[in-house]
Amino acid sequence: MSFLHMRFPEGKTKAVTLSYDDGVKQDLRLAALAAERGIKCTFNVNSGLVADSPDGGRLTYDQLRTEILGRGHEIAIHGEYHLAPGSSRTLVGLRDALNCRLQLEQKLGRIIRGMAYPNSGVTRFTGGSDYDTVRRYLQDLGIVYARSLGKDNNAFRLPEDWYCWFPTAHHNNPEVLNWARQFAGLSINDLYIDDRYPRLFYLWGHSYEFDTHNNWDRIETLFELLGGKDDVWYATNIDIYNYVTAFRALVFSADETLCYNPTLYDLFFETEKQVCRIQPGETLTL
Repeated sequence: MSFLHMRFPEGKTKAVTLSYDDGVKQDLRLAALAAERGIKCTFNVNSGLVADSPDGGRLTYDQLRTEILGRGHEIAIHGEYHLAPGSSRTLVGLRDALNCRLQLEQKLGRIIRGMAYPNSGVTRFTGGSDYDTVRRYLQDLGIVYARSLGKDNNAFRLPEDWYCWFPTAHHNNPEVLNWARQFAGLSINDLYIDDRYPRLFYLWGHSYEFDTHNNWDRIETLFELLGGKDDVWYATNIDIYNYVTAFRALVFSADETLCYNPTLYDLFFETEKQVCRIQPGETLTL
């Protein structure tokens, strides 16, 4: 078996996910627009800044439950008080992440394992910490992925390091509409077989920016380009992590004629001959 490429659920070749920060009131409109198109978003919330009433600029816990989680989106941590790990002493960064997870889980009754780095994240270090330290304490705190910034990922690749997960682009990137068109028009199965690896379009930003720049039409255009595609899986960040991690746990015999699925996920992959589905606990003859 010369080639084997992961496929997303139902054998789909592409996936789309969103990541929006700060738990602001404009997230309600974004969450509704995304849900109308079947698109999933991860909303990154600062637990220390959650509003007590719906009259402020931030969301309340009731709104997070009903309007965000209730629409099938994900909530991830963004630090209790939005402190960048790269500019914080280790203890401060650790506490900001841990408190955020504890508080969100207690209020929302959900296990939360995702994160978006606040501010500069891990793109620069000025507080005496370093990337290996941040990565290690996030692992110890049960955080399994963290979105970073600093470069575009317009090759639509999955992350090599879950704690330095680069999105495709910010929604205000001048090239983002072109990249969305390229992604939507990309036919993976028409490529040379070595290039038929799965692709991910990962959009990020802050929903209040649509008010600031008066450009809600921009996200609506992006949703028109990216939504409703038969070859696309619409997933939250944690959905992507869970599925890819499960796929990477598949066990193959030395001669690649047998594949065992030790996970609880239905998993899909493509060889040079066919798309295969392997169910939980199944051993498949290839």
